[in-house]
Amino acid sequence: MNVYKEKTIGEWVAEDYRSASVFKSFGIDFCCKGGRSIQEACEAKNIPEREVEIALAEAVMDKPEKGDIDFKSWPMDLLADYIEKTHHRYVEKAIEELKPYLTKICKVHGDSNPELHEVKQMFFESAGELTAHMKKEEFILFPHVRKLEKHLNDGSNLEAPHFGTVKNPIKMMMDEHEAEGDRFEEIARLTNNYTPPEHACNTYRVTFALLEEFQNDLHRHIHLENNILFPKAVRVEESFNALN
Repeated sequence: MNVYKEKTIGEWVAEDYRSASVFKSFGIDFCCKGGRSIQEACEAKNIPEREVEIALAEAVMDKPEKGDIDFKSWPMDLLADYIEKTHHRYVEKAIEELKPYLTKICKVHGDSNPELHEVKQMFFESAGELTAHMKKEEFILFPHVRKLEKHLNDGSNLEAPHFGTVKNPIKMMMDEHEAEGDRFEEIARLTNNYTPPEHACNTYRVTFALLEEFQNDLHRHIHLENNILFPKAVRVEESFNALN
């Protein structure tokens, strides 16, 4: 099936988000490492490639979409606004909620479940990195993306940004995305994919549920940037440079 060979995982998910559930079921990262082909991802995970192809066909091919949002059709300024108001604000809120929960379960259960201390440390590190990361997007990258969209719409003047090309901050953001993806992959491993032990109290269970929700939101958040917003910004800038 040549169509499977030609597209990257990120392109699959950008074109039809229903494919994300397929990749997730096989443990294939579709956001931070979405630039790989299905073959490359399957080889890395030692997964039969044919099984993934069949699962994708069953999930996507010849099935009408069920109300999924077509983010690819959105203008860049609208998508940047959506990412800020939906995902950035969620991250800020979830960090404030999770920090005291993690501190509490470490204090109560840390002796019998020492991995909780490592989970807490990794999440606190992630909280700091993500907070700085989002500010760089909100104050540096996204304002330029909005200018690119404005130029695309009305031909308004587009001054060269201080960072040279939009590819530079995008590369930085994507590198940071990959680092957070790796960090949460390790958190998932330490928590047995967010499965609390039988003796876990309600706070313990809620904390794991919130961590899993946080990772799921992070995957969709990064997907919207890596696979849709960033490639579009690069294409618009390249078309602008070609005319000047």
